[in-house]
Amino acid sequence: MIRLNYDNVLTTIDFEKYRSKLEKINEGINQKKGAGNDYLGWADWPLHYDKKEFNLIKETALMIRETFDTLVVTGIGGSYLGARAAIEAINGLLPQKGPEIIFLGHTFSPTLTAQTLEYLKTKNFAINVISKSGTTTETSIAFRLLKQLLIEKVGEANANKAIFATTDAKTGALRKLATQNGYTTFTLPSDIGGRYSVLTAVGLLPLAVAGIDIDDLMAGALKARSESVDNLDHDLYKYAVIRDTLYRQNYKSELYVVYEPQYAMFNEWLKQLYGESEGKEKKGLFPTSVTFSTDLHSLGQFIQDGSPILFETTLFVENPNQDVVIPSEKENLDELNYLAGKNLAFVNKQAFKGTLAAHVEDGKVPNLVFEIATLDAHTLGYMFYFFMRSCAVSAYLLDINPFNQPGVEVYKKNMFALLGKPSRK
Repeated sequence: MIRLNYDNVLTTIDFEKYRSKLEKINEGINQKKGAGNDYLGWADWPLHYDKKEFNLIKETALMIRETFDTLVVTGIGGSYLGARAAIEAINGLLPQKGPEIIFLGHTFSPTLTAQTLEYLKTKNFAINVISKSGTTTETSIAFRLLKQLLIEKVGEANANKAIFATTDAKTGALRKLATQNGYTTFTLPSDIGGRYSVLTAVGLLPLAVAGIDIDDLMAGALKARSESVDNLDHDLYKYAVIRDTLYRQNYKSELYVVYEPQYAMFNEWLKQLYGESEGKEKKGLFPTSVTFSTDLHSLGQFIQDGSPILFETTLFVENPNQDVVIPSEKENLDELNYLAGKNLAFVNKQAFKGTLAAHVEDGKVPNLVFEIATLDAHTLGYMFYFFMRSCAVSAYLLDINPFNQPGVEVYKKNMFALLGKPSRK
């Protein structure tokens, strides 16, 4: 589905040196033991996901598509990044046929929130609120505002029918609210953390509403699991080993690179996945990202000639979803007739090749390239599983728990104190 090309990593990778440690790590994932084992439910999810709920997701998505013109997905972090990444990667950045998917609840921005609420006043919208606890501050504020607007528009009874909650199966504020008001509910499994949840109802409901084939998505994830579960020579283990090797050679940052703006949110998903899984105990690579060729005109100079702190990981898709041909012009004032008759995908690919050569040969920047033929639902499902498992392996190579995030609690504690949040008795 995807191929890891590490010809330009600029260092020798001793895969055999890692084999015994990889065997232990892989055994720990397969047998659900070791640090954070309570959150390894994603590892077998493509095989053992709830088929009954999966069918309900498809039925509900069809109803939403037929009934509403807009779905507001309300969540933050893993509760929205995967879905948004997939929708934009497959459908593009401009409106497509079917309901418009809007994301809110991932920011405290008063401007974005106010503009979204104003925009929704003329829309027939539904809400998919996503939170395991139901008390995530950004999401809860947005949901309170959206719910108020929806009730004002259609009344409480109809509003309750237009709200779909994805939350914990048994506990939490959102589960209680959903039960009280009769919301249609879907489950975020207790053994799957937010950043590993894109293949659950968290991602599947918005994707299905967007018209994406979630059967194909899950088939791709299952293929990734089947190929990698007992195969230490799989690219996902090689990727983890290469990252660890470069990290121990004092590289500080991994720069994710895409050549299509519609894949930028996949970079954002990767950044959360790796940043929150690895960034602990003063360890880990700092994940950052760019979209080329746009960012070559801003950050290209630093990447080429700046401090040697980073390596690049490019996700290059060979065949775009759509393409255009460059026309000829009689006067040729812009001197582009040498490209007349060529499609833009050809130009984009040459930009990729030229940039790769410059950064590797002249800049001496290590480069990894994931070669992807076409980014469809099947391939995307494969990629989601691939990177989740590889990320867990990477974190275990650093001897840290991939599934907790103790650091984020510090800023929350400070923020709540400044906001005057009452302490729980």
